[in-house]
Amino acid sequence: MNELSAKDKAEEEMINQAFHKLLDDYLHTKHRKRVEIITKAFNFANQAHKGIKRRSGEPYIMHPIAVASIVCNEIGLGSTSICSALLHDVVEDTDYMVEDIENIFGPKIAQIVDGLTKISGGIFGDHASAQAENFKKLLLTMNDDIRVILIKIADRLHNMRTLGAMLPNKQYKIAGETLYIYAPLANRLGLYKIKTELEDLSFKYEHPEEYAEIEEKLNATATERDRLFNEFTVPIRAKLDTMGLKYRILARVKSIYSIWNKMQTKNLPFDEIYDILAVRVIFEPRNPDEELNDCFDIYVGISKIYKPHPDRLRDWVSHPKANGYQALHVTLMAANGQWIEVQIRSERMNEVAEQGFAAHWKYKDGGGSEDEGELEKWLKTIKEILDDPQPDAIDFLDTIKLNLFASEIFVFTPKGELKTMPQNATALDFAFSLHTDIGSHCIGAKVNHRLVPLSHKLQSGDQVEILTSQSQRVQPQWELFATTARARAKIASILRKERKAHQNLGEETLGEFLRKEEIMTNPASAMEKLRKLHGFHTMDELLVAIGDKSLTLGEADKNLLRDKRSGNWKRYLSFSFGSGKEKEGEEAGKEGAPTNAPKEKIDTKGVIKLTEEALKEKYVMADCCHPIPGDDVLGYTDDNGRIIIHKRQCPVAAKLKSSYGNRIIATVWDTHKELTFLVYISVRGIDDVGVLNDITQVISRQLNVNIRKLNIETDDGIFEGKIQLWVHDVDDVKTICNNLKKNKNIQLAVRVEN
Repeated sequence: MNELSAKDKAEEEMINQAFHKLLDDYLHTKHRKRVEIITKAFNFANQAHKGIKRRSGEPYIMHPIAVASIVCNEIGLGSTSICSALLHDVVEDTDYMVEDIENIFGPKIAQIVDGLTKISGGIFGDHASAQAENFKKLLLTMNDDIRVILIKIADRLHNMRTLGAMLPNKQYKIAGETLYIYAPLANRLGLYKIKTELEDLSFKYEHPEEYAEIEEKLNATATERDRLFNEFTVPIRAKLDTMGLKYRILARVKSIYSIWNKMQTKNLPFDEIYDILAVRVIFEPRNPDEELNDCFDIYVGISKIYKPHPDRLRDWVSHPKANGYQALHVTLMAANGQWIEVQIRSERMNEVAEQGFAAHWKYKDGGGSEDEGELEKWLKTIKEILDDPQPDAIDFLDTIKLNLFASEIFVFTPKGELKTMPQNATALDFAFSLHTDIGSHCIGAKVNHRLVPLSHKLQSGDQVEILTSQSQRVQPQWELFATTARARAKIASILRKERKAHQNLGEETLGEFLRKEEIMTNPASAMEKLRKLHGFHTMDELLVAIGDKSLTLGEADKNLLRDKRSGNWKRYLSFSFGSGKEKEGEEAGKEGAPTNAPKEKIDTKGVIKLTEEALKEKYVMADCCHPIPGDDVLGYTDDNGRIIIHKRQCPVAAKLKSSYGNRIIATVWDTHKELTFLVYISVRGIDDVGVLNDITQVISRQLNVNIRKLNIETDDGIFEGKIQLWVHDVDDVKTICNNLKKNKNIQLAVRVEN
């Protein structure tokens, strides 16, 4: 009993220390000091969660305190948000109702807690429809009070920081969901530091070895980076001192996830990532009205010391990003011949960059600002999509996500009005951004007074005029070259309405045809026969084709439907709907239980071991990413109960983790170089006599690996090639690439998808 009470006392002391640290942090902010209500919220939550433990074993109340601390310190919100964070799980996990919160803490805190309760348990539930529904709720709360989503992001950040306590399959689901939705949302709301940490933590749990490897290399090169930073900034400091500025200069190291992402997309080794170091100059303006001029004065000053890259000036000062970010980015040539990016920003700009819209509110004046207008525009787009959502959950997520991570370009209307568009936006996207009517009737565009098609990609600085015609209507192929969420959603909505109208007309036309020809048969039976005759996949496709006149019913259809066997319609009904048993099986598959998983090879954490026997008989390797032993992989149970093995970083797997997280299975390889797998290796280098022979010698003779296909082309003394070969695992690939690169003429040897 004494031991238990000692443990209880220790926990109580830990809880009180954590809360007092939160209070101290809050008292050091510029917010008005409403300590009483925060203390009241803590006491209420502490009592409500008493005796409940997290999976890690610590008292549950430590989680709300940690979320409130993130809300206070890292997002910069005030007492209302801190109270809401402390109370965010009370309604979800205890017997208290939203009404109780309202009675004690007032309507505003109750509204935020209610918003958080509605989107609890991650954005996504267990089924696709529920996932889309929950995501819609999440986005709708942004219109009610943006603080709901900011606190939700803080909640997710703390969950990611403590993800080690979860089972591996849960880790992959949560990490995948974080990378797919939460990191882009944090980015869109200007929470750059949080976005970076969410990405790094997701990467750490999905690819622990690669994370550790890059971390080790960063640590090994830290001394060299520090030396370069000090040498590079000495003359810059001297210049800023002569300008009489109060400033600080910081080194910014590229995040581990960003480095890995660049290595993957550009097929580069770590040693060839040259933008790991960037320099940040943060200054106090000499005069609040001169902030913008100071940025450009600093730029001019340091450009006299180091030569700037002519194409790499990014002016986010005059034209802030949609999430409020402001800075002047310039890339300078250092004395050692390396390009280094310098980011110039005031203390105010830096706070907005770190804390996003929370900091932005602090600096806003009564009339609002251009940046808030950008947020309003984005929220309006979201609302339009929510009013007419995609029927499929993954399509819906993709449509929203389109505008989350996009870089921005600036284009002008014919009258010189500036418009912000996502990078890669087309003339069609621009038309829909002006008005739905302009978009749906556009026939082309003039970009810089030159006629271009609707699929033309816009560049920053373009002046765009949209040409319209009332006879024009939305074309199905427009979905292929619309890139913004707004345009895609509008086009899909118009096409769906047209399709529905054609489908209804098709039903009427088919009914009239059957009556006129006096064909007495069950409509379902008739449609099934006609579907097969004309080769349509679904009944809906058949009806649309009849409705839009692309299919005209004629003699062949009459002869088919007058077949005397067509009266036996019960046969078609059973074919269409299936038996009860089949339905149960299908639903069981959808629940995601790995019904055919080899039970004897599952460890205590629920991780399935991929043995040679299992790979031959039970699992399917995904065609999208071609995993091999040694790759970080996971399993996904499809609708038929099959387990498909994907690489964890595969784009298809990213969607599956976000949308069907309950079907994700943690897997590890347990093969012993008995099976072989096809891989592609890309090689590039200096063309020389005997290079081809050297390549085949390394692969076939030294390593005893079979080459399936080899294709090499040369151009002006440079050769590029692709080799398809059989290997046992990732170690084989690494050995082959390392041995190939020992040849002085081979500059690059790297595994590629195909």
